[in-house]
Amino acid sequence: MTANNAQLVFLQVFLEEVAEVLQSVEDALLALEQNQTETESLNAVFRAMHTIKSAAAAFGYTPVVDFTHRVETLMDAVRNGQMILTPPLIKTLFECCDHIARMIDVITADVSDNTPFNPDLQHAGEMLLARLCPSSASLDDVIATALPLAETRPIYTRYLELLTLPPHEQVDCIGDLLVSVGALTPAELTQALQTQRNLIPTVTVDGARTKPRLGEILVEQGSIKPGVIEHAVKTQETVRAKHQEENRIIRVDAQRLGHLIDLVGELVTSSAAIRVMVKRAGIDNMTEVVDGVDYLVSEIRDNALQLRMVAIGESLSRFRRVVRDVSQELSKSIELVITGGETELDKTVVEKITDPLTHLIRNAVDHGIELPAVRQAAGKSTTGTIHLNAYHDSGHIVIEINDDGAGLDTTRIRAKAEAKGLVKPEDVLTHDETLRLIFAPGLSTKDQATNLSGRGVGMDVVRRNIEALRGTVELESQLGLGTKITIILPLTLAIIEGFLVGAGRDQYVIPLSQVAECVEMNVIETRQHRGEHYINLRGEVLPFIRLTDLFENAEENRVASQRESLVVVRFGHHKMGLVVDTLLGELQTVIKPLGKLFERLRGVAGATILGTGDIALILDVAELAASSHDHGAAIKNFIK
Repeated sequence: MTANNAQLVFLQVFLEEVAEVLQSVEDALLALEQNQTETESLNAVFRAMHTIKSAAAAFGYTPVVDFTHRVETLMDAVRNGQMILTPPLIKTLFECCDHIARMIDVITADVSDNTPFNPDLQHAGEMLLARLCPSSASLDDVIATALPLAETRPIYTRYLELLTLPPHEQVDCIGDLLVSVGALTPAELTQALQTQRNLIPTVTVDGARTKPRLGEILVEQGSIKPGVIEHAVKTQETVRAKHQEENRIIRVDAQRLGHLIDLVGELVTSSAAIRVMVKRAGIDNMTEVVDGVDYLVSEIRDNALQLRMVAIGESLSRFRRVVRDVSQELSKSIELVITGGETELDKTVVEKITDPLTHLIRNAVDHGIELPAVRQAAGKSTTGTIHLNAYHDSGHIVIEINDDGAGLDTTRIRAKAEAKGLVKPEDVLTHDETLRLIFAPGLSTKDQATNLSGRGVGMDVVRRNIEALRGTVELESQLGLGTKITIILPLTLAIIEGFLVGAGRDQYVIPLSQVAECVEMNVIETRQHRGEHYINLRGEVLPFIRLTDLFENAEENRVASQRESLVVVRFGHHKMGLVVDTLLGELQTVIKPLGKLFERLRGVAGATILGTGDIALILDVAELAASSHDHGAAIKNFIK
């Protein structure tokens, strides 16, 4: 590895570490906004600034070192009680985090470029430091001359705080650890060690010979208080456990993981081809071997996909800052409640869902939650609530954004849609259909655009981005009570369990997680209304689509009385039926994109290569339901 390549590798590690640390700072500052005296959060901000300063110093990023050193010094003064943490100071600390992130972006944009910061960025940093210490004196001078607290703390409490920040290399010996934080002098440690060596070992019941522990000797000779020793031992155990946990984790390049997933996908396809060839050749004694290979391939597939799974909680917690900043800008009081953070999702999906979620959260703050006075007049709490929840359901992940705000006014939405020419005055729409108009391009319920919203360019992009991930978005709202947006996403974008069906001259794959049941089709029970087909399924009115009609690929010699099957599928809170000719069973499906030519094709999520070498389309159930009557012609034209 060349020096430049090595530098880039370490630089990437540095960037990842800084991003994680800055996120922890924001979490700690959010906690401090609720309780300015919360000790652990104070320590967390101090430790984070110290970590960034040390990491930046290793790369020679002097401006970052200087800036974080000043913030670290301030937090140390706050921890010692020499300065008071106030809401304006917390707000400035938030801006300091943003400034550090901007400095890192500028410095690392070109590792070979040593040009100084632009004047605007330098001035922004100076202004932030001036706000941290408003007086003309420097921050260090203010701290040095700060008046002592009216209630002086015992000096050993300072040692207890310093023991929360030990380097890994200092935890092996308690004596060295105590000396490093100033709780013990080297002379006192030497004296205690000499005393320990001179003492005669005590013989225990089992015959073992032991000497008094070093901590006991230090306490006995009056060098240190017992509480400090106990805290040092606890810190020693905590740091060792953390160090062992870190050693169990290996950072792997995401591209390598992606390549591994691709190879596993090809292995799945090859395994299916082997089974087909063995069956065609009639080699019965190979069946057991093929079953074993299929099992191993399935295990490899599941474990490979698991490598890319990450808890969604870290991504969701970032929205606390979004809610805080936007609510303060709008003079609103809003609480964000996050549940289901332990739910795991493919990392690639997590990265692509962040922008749509950000827009939905900002919409909930801007459009949904009312001003405190308006809420109070409506008999609500002055503080609004946005609930962000994630959970697994039938092989999918469901993310819900629920607010207790004003809700959506369907009358207003309908009026805006008519003004835009999206619907005609004589069109009859259900409540749900009217709500979904907000996903139309250019439609906004706001009369005047603001910095946050009102231009009608967001919700349609949100829907397209979610659908690009083979996901769906559902909307529920009641005027005056609030709005609930539900996003349903596949756990992974690479491999799924599928259900293979035949319709006409082609074969199709339905995601197995969405298949509820398969029944024989009874033509007598079917009805047609306004171009849509329905069937009476055990007293339930179920809409259905005949795939041969949708794709116009029915066999020419097909007999009208030929048996058909109804595959009942579910998507979100809805169900529908797909009428097919044959049921071919389950299979592991490797999803292949269809390419640029078919990127606007709705109702099809991709394609897969079967063991026979044939290509089968993977159906997008939710899109099929939406496109069956609105976009059926477009699908047929694409297929043709």
